[in-house]
Amino acid sequence: MQRPALFSGGDAQMAAGDLGELLVPYMPTIRVPKSGDRVYKTECAFSYDSPDSEGGLYVCMNTFLGFGREHIERHYRKTGQCVYLHLKRHVIEKVPGASGGASPKRRNAKLFLDLETNSDLNSDDSEYEDEAKLIIFPDHYEISLPNIEELPALVTIACDALLSAKSPYRKQDPDSWEEELQASKHAKTLVQLDNGVRIPPSGWKCSKCDLRENLWLNLTDGSVLCGKWFFDGSGGNGHAVEHYKETGYPLAVKLGTITPDGADVYSFDEEEPVLDPHIAKHLAHFGIDMLQMQVTENGLRDNDIKPRVSEWEVIQEAGVKLKPMYGPGYTGMKNLGNSCYLSAVMQAIFSIPEFQRAYVGNLPRIFDYSPLDPTQDFNTQMAKLGHGLLSGQYSKPPMKSELIEQVMKEEHKPQHNGISPRMFKAFISKGHPEFSSNRQQDAQEFFLHLINLVERNPVGSENPSDVFRFLVEERTQCCQSRKVRYTERVDYIMQLPVAMEAATNKDELIAYELKRQEAEAARRPPPELVRAKIPFSACLQAFSEPSNVEDFWSSALQAKSAGVKTSRFASFPEYLVVQIKKFTFGLDWIPKKLDVSIDMPDFLDINHLRARGLQPGEEELPDIAPPIIIPDDPKALDIDESSVMQLAEMGFPLEACRKAVYYTGNLGAEVAFNWIIAHMEEPDFAEPLATPAFGEVASSGAAAFGIVGLDNQPPEEMVAIIISMGFQRNLSIQALKATNNNLERALEWIFSHPELEEESEPALDMMNMENNANANILAETGSEGPRIKDGSGRYELFGFISHMGTSTMSGHYVCHIKKEGRWVIYNDLRVCASERPPKDLGYVYFYHRIPS
Repeated sequence: MQRPALFSGGDAQMAAGDLGELLVPYMPTIRVPKSGDRVYKTECAFSYDSPDSEGGLYVCMNTFLGFGREHIERHYRKTGQCVYLHLKRHVIEKVPGASGGASPKRRNAKLFLDLETNSDLNSDDSEYEDEAKLIIFPDHYEISLPNIEELPALVTIACDALLSAKSPYRKQDPDSWEEELQASKHAKTLVQLDNGVRIPPSGWKCSKCDLRENLWLNLTDGSVLCGKWFFDGSGGNGHAVEHYKETGYPLAVKLGTITPDGADVYSFDEEEPVLDPHIAKHLAHFGIDMLQMQVTENGLRDNDIKPRVSEWEVIQEAGVKLKPMYGPGYTGMKNLGNSCYLSAVMQAIFSIPEFQRAYVGNLPRIFDYSPLDPTQDFNTQMAKLGHGLLSGQYSKPPMKSELIEQVMKEEHKPQHNGISPRMFKAFISKGHPEFSSNRQQDAQEFFLHLINLVERNPVGSENPSDVFRFLVEERTQCCQSRKVRYTERVDYIMQLPVAMEAATNKDELIAYELKRQEAEAARRPPPELVRAKIPFSACLQAFSEPSNVEDFWSSALQAKSAGVKTSRFASFPEYLVVQIKKFTFGLDWIPKKLDVSIDMPDFLDINHLRARGLQPGEEELPDIAPPIIIPDDPKALDIDESSVMQLAEMGFPLEACRKAVYYTGNLGAEVAFNWIIAHMEEPDFAEPLATPAFGEVASSGAAAFGIVGLDNQPPEEMVAIIISMGFQRNLSIQALKATNNNLERALEWIFSHPELEEESEPALDMMNMENNANANILAETGSEGPRIKDGSGRYELFGFISHMGTSTMSGHYVCHIKKEGRWVIYNDLRVCASERPPKDLGYVYFYHRIPS
């Protein structure tokens, strides 16, 4: 018997028994959310549709996954699930005479979707109404809610539990970034003292201890005080907390995190990071204009604008009227709280055609073959993010209409300006000790993490990350015997040192430093910043110069000796990523940043850095392994601190760097780097080094000391390192056995026996590929070795990521990309045409090969 469709506004009426009868066949598929179930009622698994979208959101009553109107049929066909809860938020004009408020008023008090309030809504003129319906597929029967008297009890309980479920990203761990920030209960009623306090744009320090880092501005009385380590990972003496205990003033904002899109706010009373919907007003009370980058739009004349010298102002192009950009490829990303590093990297990644084709071009296939839980599939979430950024669906200009009445209505219709990468970030950072936190991170380190995941999750016949891959030839020479050794390794980033000694304005820098010290001693405002100007050619020269090899063992002398190493390109990538090594460590082991200006070229030619291999007249170092020395006490093994520092300057956690150097037997930073890549997703990656007891040396310590196991199998740690360089497992084991488990000699053995690689078995199947500890540098089947796209070394700049702040632990990232012949700035949600791209202040640069 065909059942009539049930529409809330229709003429057909059904008795309670009819509704119960209608739902009986589907009752076994309807579940009540339990503790631990994640309910996705705010975002589609395949798109950025939400209850605010025109078609609303469909939530499966069995899996609790959310789907937009374009994707609900796919889930129904794949799973056969028929019952969905349809959620829709309607925004309407307020009833004339209604009182204003801090947020739009909810008219339907019976339903509570627990959604974020759309910040585009004018709370004085609009309010919203939440609507929920049960939809039964495939005939789209509708049952309006609430309908408690007419629905079976199980259905009522399930709907109520789903509607009241908290965010799926909320965790118990207070340090997890996935904990969704909530608006503070103090934000709306916060009292601010009219004490005349004005906060300068720089030169802050704690009013009690003179600390100049990790400073917090109390939003009630304007006190600037230091924080504590536990909140954001940096040091402090806790004076901000003490001040709260003395005064009860609850909210504070971290100085240095204030951008036009928000700031880091902490509630001492609620003991957690919070949102402050009125942060702009609260900061303005103390003379801080968080929207200063749009100052010219508020009436200032061009000649009223002061010169911008701080990197925050220059990089964000403050004081310049920037034209917003809309449409495909011009979509911003919401800052989830210290997530700007992710946004900057992903904007750059999806400006590259190979990534666009791999994910957005294959979107229908990826979505159709996605697993039952697409929120936990890398390729699905990459395709979703790429489509969100490139489709233009979420980057629409303000609506215009010829009729004034229509214009007035459109003013209250929320615009899809930007996307929130919450689901993407939750998945891509899962299990990572740094990216899963709420702290600021290093964009370069995240780039490598992303490439690792791309390598481990093939999306087609070609891996898009191949465009970044290149081979580095390292030439090591014994200074006493003059004999040499050539090795190759895979890399994805060219790291350029900052040649501070080559600064062209040294006299100005010396004068500035004297003035700064005088001003600090006299408690005066600091002088106008003078930034070191470094020629790019000097940085390139520093990259190509030989460097000393610490603790070098010469096989020619059979003893330790002085050694030097030079690096050259054995191949040039299609896209060259250049990192300026601005971050270093201070005496307190806290990462510091070199505030320098480097004249980065628009066109770059590095053909002169092409590797040449063994030259006529050069004699190779003998293929002899150093003696294996097993200390009586394994804990007594010295750790090469220079290698540790090299790795730490790349942005890896210090303890992880120490473990990497320890477990690779002090064989150098390069070998330790491969260990890091192989282990960076392990839960204890950043935990302190725990050396094994003496009785455990033969097993767990074997990788560190090169000990042969009882079964004559090479240590698994060493096998994983060689596999990570692009070679197959059986070849790696054979090489280690042939060289008595000497890692360096094993690599040389592989390169000197190419015929064995041709005979090696085909590449591991997909399951083994995903389980490979270091699958970020996988090899293709056959004898070609690591995948490369070699060609000319001539490049053109098309994008760069810039960092503002004093270290990787704090600050803000933005991205500039050249599109359609002009530069565009991506600053979280704001996407504008760039007028003064600060190419000299970038941190990571993206170059594309110029066709020959």
